[in-house]
Amino acid sequence: MIVTVFRSRLRSDAAANGYDETADYLEDKARTMPGFVSIKTFVAEDGERVSIVEFENLESHDVWRRDVDHRRGQELGRSSFYADYEISVCERIRHAQFP
Repeated sequence: MIVTVFRSRLRSDAAANGYDETADYLEDKARTMPGFVSIKTFVAEDGERVSIVEFENLESHDVWRRDVDHRRGQELGRSSFYADYEISVCERIRHAQFP
């Protein structure tokens, strides 16, 4: 399992620049990718956003990473949506669940 943790803060003009439409489109597309497992996004009181994205394996993760629409979205993110962001791509070492 490959887990991507995407931490970000939106610019004040992100919505006016088309952030919501772009994010919705890319999330919908990611969900159709082979190997996609899940995505959840959380927003803290201070405005920091954290998205946790899971893919079954590195190969399927990398197909999404190289996807043309995803790449365009990343470019828009840098130019029009994000004040800052940080990405960590991790391999799940252990997993426990209750109940």
